[in-house]
Amino acid sequence: MLFFRKSPELPTREEALQGREAAIPTARDHFVNGHPLKGPYPAGLKSAVFALGCFWGAERKFWQVPGVFVTAAGYIAGHTPNPTYEEVCSGRTGHTEGVLVVYDPAAVSLDQLLKVFFEAHDPTQGMRQGNDIGTQYRSGIYLDDPADLARAEAAKSAYAAALKAKGFGPVTTEIAAAGPFYFAEDYHQQYLAKNPHGYCGLGGTGVACQIGTGVAAE
Repeated sequence: MLFFRKSPELPTREEALQGREAAIPTARDHFVNGHPLKGPYPAGLKSAVFALGCFWGAERKFWQVPGVFVTAAGYIAGHTPNPTYEEVCSGRTGHTEGVLVVYDPAAVSLDQLLKVFFEAHDPTQGMRQGNDIGTQYRSGIYLDDPADLARAEAAKSAYAAALKAKGFGPVTTEIAAAGPFYFAEDYHQQYLAKNPHGYCGLGGTGVACQIGTGVAAE
């Protein structure tokens, strides 16, 4: 249920909902592997946040990847502190639905995760993913390390060229330094493990992403 009329445009900080100081309650442990959802995480692990449409199906894509320690559904790249799901879906927080991926770089590379990301959805759709329409469904990659951001930009450029060759439009994925990640409510965490026949709106383009397969990103 949505409480507000959705806008196809992102709100400014001044237009965004006020939010709250306290974090909303969420799960303690990962439903699939039992690891602590919010940490502490083992030393040497890295993190990335990927947004590729409804986070239910997106999260499942990543917890299935060997070398991923934990995943979590949440909200990123908006203005409202500690938003609820209903607030994010209103389009008045500026967030997109994201998946936090904490991974072991010795077991899985960022390039391999980028390949999963790009192939799992259509990154040319702007403020939507299939029939899911709204600013909270926009495509995005959010990273802390400048070198990782450069890898993501290279992957985006390479995949954009592959998509263009197949008749697709420009890639609209936003790539930015990771700001605050707000963990979504308990029932969203690992949703498709708890509800195996639940909704998954993801649909890829069918175009292979060569990143992570030994092919240079340039």
